[in-house]
Amino acid sequence: MAWVPAESAVEELMPRLLPVEPCDLTEGFDPSIPPRTPQEYLRRVQIEAAQCPDVVVAQIDPKKLKRKQSVNISLSGCQPAPEGYSPTLQWQQQQVAQFSAVRQNVNRHRSHWKSQQLDSNVTMPKSEDEEGWKKFCLGERLCSEGAVGPAKNESPGIDYIQIGFPPLLSIVSRMNQATIASVLEYLSNWFGERDFTPELGRWLYALLACLEKPLLPEAHSLIRQLARRCSEVRLLVVF
Repeated sequence: MAWVPAESAVEELMPRLLPVEPCDLTEGFDPSIPPRTPQEYLRRVQIEAAQCPDVVVAQIDPKKLKRKQSVNISLSGCQPAPEGYSPTLQWQQQQVAQFSAVRQNVNRHRSHWKSQQLDSNVTMPKSEDEEGWKKFCLGERLCSEGAVGPAKNESPGIDYIQIGFPPLLSIVSRMNQATIASVLEYLSNWFGERDFTPELGRWLYALLACLEKPLLPEAHSLIRQLARRCSEVRLLVVF
């Protein structure tokens, strides 16, 4: 009995560029041994082609692209700084240099801090838990509408549940790139509807420093969104 692959019955959606008709083979055709005739060779190529996946995703190592990538993000839509409030070129260069140094230090020590034990009161939310991350980063007091100060009989010490956990290296080093992008989106949406706070600023800076290159399209969009919102807040502060 002649060997017939299961893929031969699959309907083709597009015509082949170089069509090859099915070859007449002997009953003793064995695809596991080297072909002995031109017909067996062509049939073997057809069998191997049928076993190839329809969609192939390239596995790219981001580390190989870090040194060669230049990230240029369009900031169209940002409000220009009012006259007299535009930062100097020297100040901008200093901020870029400091931010670059922070990013390098985070990447260099990520494995070390990821292995450190978290305190017993630190429970990181799941990546898709938007409300959980807002409370984790900003605190329940800030996230609650009409929140007031702590109760008088509150025990002494810092209550991170109420004021939010700071972006410690032991925390952000445990966040993968998908989680970092998600939390950055959650906080950016929060910032789009509310005032700026120091807690928010610390987390935004830390998350941006943890982004790895090449940046995902979602990260580009979030950075543009943050830039536009910051330019709006700058106008409100000035005027």
